[in-house]
Amino acid sequence: MKTRAAILTGVDQPFEIVELELDGPKEHEVLVRYVAAGLCHSDLHLARGDFPSRLPIIGGHEGAGVIEEVGPGVTKVRPGDHVLTSFIPSCGQCRYCLTGRANLCDLGAILLDGQLPDGTFRARLGSEEVGAMCSVGSFAQYGTLSEHSVVKIDQSLPLEKAVLASCGVPTGWGSAVNTGNVRPGDTTVIYGSGGVGINAVQGAAAAGARNVVVIDPQELKRDTAMKLGATHAFADAETATEAVIELTRGQGADQAIVLVGHLHEDIIRSAFDIVGKGGTIVITGMGVFEAPTIQLPGVELSLWEKNVKGSLFGSLNPQHDINRLLGLYQAGRLELDALVTREYSLAEVNEGYADLLAGKLIRGVMIHEH
Repeated sequence: MKTRAAILTGVDQPFEIVELELDGPKEHEVLVRYVAAGLCHSDLHLARGDFPSRLPIIGGHEGAGVIEEVGPGVTKVRPGDHVLTSFIPSCGQCRYCLTGRANLCDLGAILLDGQLPDGTFRARLGSEEVGAMCSVGSFAQYGTLSEHSVVKIDQSLPLEKAVLASCGVPTGWGSAVNTGNVRPGDTTVIYGSGGVGINAVQGAAAAGARNVVVIDPQELKRDTAMKLGATHAFADAETATEAVIELTRGQGADQAIVLVGHLHEDIIRSAFDIVGKGGTIVITGMGVFEAPTIQLPGVELSLWEKNVKGSLFGSLNPQHDINRLLGLYQAGRLELDALVTREYSLAEVNEGYADLLAGKLIRGVMIHEH
């Protein structure tokens, strides 16, 4: 079959809208008709060459859609089911899945080259094979995915809003609640309140943090954070640090959650300095893949027992926690609607990313036409 898609063909190049040939599902694979896709900052890391990746590749790893067809052996979904994509497939059988760390599933090794678990591709541009970001490729009308990359959801949920729970919501929420272990009465500092960070704000507030302090240079993001659970918001780290010291009577924050769009060592040092004894620094934001972005005083790390932790997908289990968070949305305890600043068509994908970089969006969502 044929599908229109937005693909990357080179570093520092815009997305190109092309028509691809797409093969149907093989064993343990499904065909998804995408309804919506999130415009996540992580796709820009591919476009900039921050992550080593095989090109050409279909963009998009946040996806919401409907199962059109299933291949042999598929048991978890059937045609007509509504699903979200998980940018980390969960096999349920590897060491990490079996020990409750499905976000570290061994199938995650396929993410950057965009092939399916068997090492092959389903999309072609002429004679050239085309990968799919995180083996999802939601910037296409249709996609053939591993069944391990989809999560069945309640059909009553609006797909254009639920799509945010595919990546940005659990990554931000879990960075605070799971990896950061925010507890009632804590002071939590969040660096960056964009599409991921705004959900760390919601998570920290829901976990009972007394002070939820946001640092973001964009006024739109600071204002939105204040509406969704932040108690304080600052445009720069220096001012925020002074305020945190005063708020905590000199003790420092309990957690600093780093969720900026482009990671660099100055932000990590600021986060390290803003937490007090026993404090936790959670690093979720991404930068250049192999760049050495952490240089910290080891003596202070030891004597004050500070913790520096990485977080992938908020240390959550995609197959379980996506639906858990959607349940909070249905109960009115998690905001999704207010996160969507603007909707775009497939043809407007580059405009959407220009708006993201200009600080005009909390989240942009692509709506597919069929």
